[in-house]
Amino acid sequence: MNKNKRERTKPFLHFRINSKRGISAIIATVILIGLAIIAIGIIWVSIRGVITKQIESTELCFGNYDKVSINSLYTCYDKNSESMRISLSIGDIEVNKVLISISGTGTTKNSEISNNASIISGFTNYPSGTVSIKLPEKNSGLTYVYDLSTGGFTGKPDKIDITPVIGNQQCDVSDSLLAIENC
Repeated sequence: MNKNKRERTKPFLHFRINSKRGISAIIATVILIGLAIIAIGIIWVSIRGVITKQIESTELCFGNYDKVSINSLYTCYDKNSESMRISLSIGDIEVNKVLISISGTGTTKNSEISNNASIISGFTNYPSGTVSIKLPEKNSGLTYVYDLSTGGFTGKPDKIDITPVIGNQQCDVSDSLLAIENC
């Protein structure tokens, strides 16, 4: 009887081993493509917000490079009063702030002029001398006097950079003046 059992089991095991099949190459390919699409979807959802935010901030500054500038005709160094006049022009654009960086012989002074009138150390309006400073309106310009001694300067500065802030986005430097003439 024992011998009969073995004989019956052998063909049965042989049949089970031969009946196992792997998944076909087509099904494996479809599964891999599906997994790849799901992975790409997850990554896209994760980075989409970051990309959209960067595009929006870039769009604010795009195309506005020459619309905030230093008017070199009215920007000059006054040797007698140890001050300088800085003339800003704003074109057809809404600007919230302008960052002004004045550099010379180891000293750099950064100031911020906004749409709201405020008192900024060392700055007065030209020619009135009033101390309440604000940005020029759209399509206009204003000239300011900066007392160089308040910024620690001992002579004529070497460079002026201006950087507009549009919305809440600080743009790149929109204008620089390297050759500052005497008044």
